[in-house]
Amino acid sequence: MRNKIIITVFVLVALMTVLGTVSAADLSGEEIMEKVYNRKTGDSRTSNLEMILINRHSAERIREIKQFEKDFGEVEKKIMFFISPADVRNTSFMNWSYNSEQSDDQWIFLPALNKMKRISSENKSDYFMGSDFTYDDLGDRTLAEDQHKLIGEETIDGKEVYVVENIPVAEADLYSRTVTYVWQDNWIGLKKEFYDEEGELLKVLTVNEIEEIEGILTILDNEMHNLQSDHRTILKTSEVEYNTEIDENLFSERMMKRGI
Repeated sequence: MRNKIIITVFVLVALMTVLGTVSAADLSGEEIMEKVYNRKTGDSRTSNLEMILINRHSAERIREIKQFEKDFGEVEKKIMFFISPADVRNTSFMNWSYNSEQSDDQWIFLPALNKMKRISSENKSDYFMGSDFTYDDLGDRTLAEDQHKLIGEETIDGKEVYVVENIPVAEADLYSRTVTYVWQDNWIGLKKEFYDEEGELLKVLTVNEIEEIEGILTILDNEMHNLQSDHRTILKTSEVEYNTEIDENLFSERMMKRGI
């Protein structure tokens, strides 16, 4: 009887392993990325950001930012106000992302020049405020802008991840491809690789800290490392509040010039 039980257990374990493999294989790259895009993030959010710029000689520059975000259904709006240091104080940036094929609208206000600038499609490859994030990186990419392919599974810091290759549909895209490492349990990208037009690895975005806030898994610390220039940007998020009342009028050019 004992041998029969042992054999039965082995059969069940083998069957569960096979079923688990089939279940993972049943998810396509597009289905995985769709879960990432549709992950719960709240209807609105306010937060403080600390942007740390580190050059190849390890010299640091630190910038303090106040950020507001709100989902209006057809469009998601985000606005940033730079608080310090003095040379960037009152600089502001605004991004509107649409739930359609329409490209993001972006603006930046430069108080030193008293100039409001709309970011054109030609300028979205420019780097934002000396960081390693381009204006394009700061926008919201839609699922349809890439072809998604599951190319493997790995482990990052004890977390099982899907490895998904994303190839742009548009030939003139800033990156030739990206690779996203998606946490299987929670559908968060824990790492993302960016490849330049020649197919060489350009940048790596790494998530260093995640915390559950008001029932929402929130990235509190991430780093973008430009491997070709050996420059890094660390973004630390604090004072996060979800589903707060944010006046729609905050997301306007008038408020960008006015500041907070």
